[in-house]
Amino acid sequence: MNRSLVITRYARALVKYVRETGHGGIVCSEAETLLHALDSLPDLRRMMEADGDVVSAFDKKKLLQSALPGRITPELSRFLTLLNQNGRMPLVRDILRDFVDMYHRSVGIRKAHLTCVSQPSERLLQRLKALVKQKTGDDVIIEVDIDPNLIGGFVFDIDDYLLDASVKRQLDLIRAQFIERNRRII
Repeated sequence: MNRSLVITRYARALVKYVRETGHGGIVCSEAETLLHALDSLPDLRRMMEADGDVVSAFDKKKLLQSALPGRITPELSRFLTLLNQNGRMPLVRDILRDFVDMYHRSVGIRKAHLTCVSQPSERLLQRLKALVKQKTGDDVIIEVDIDPNLIGGFVFDIDDYLLDASVKRQLDLIRAQFIERNRRII
């Protein structure tokens, strides 16, 4: 079966399940914690993606549960058991990522990325959130990245919209215009 189809089906099933139980926010938070662990610990990710001969399905579930502080919700525990039983643990990272995105969309939350030279002020973040809320009616979660190469300004990316208000971009445009004008002279 197509890998992306399998990932989407499992993620959609988990969204439906947590909406029925009413614990979607908690399960989404746990899924984000697991994703962070899988992204920041390459050895854990390799163990999840390894075949059953290297690490048993039971051990994979226990490893993931140990990445969560405290007890795991019954919904996520059952879901991980289902993935284990069906041999889908190598896809757990992609399934959880799709689940988080689908869940956020289902409750009217958008994700955005803000890249700045330094840590943005809380005032700027609140203004961006208010602007997105005004334009779309949705709340927004803004992930902030720091990139000193921008020189100044910021890059704001949400859905298919990119606002590049960086000094680096402006300098690149000026450089391109300068090169184009000099080609005409020669």
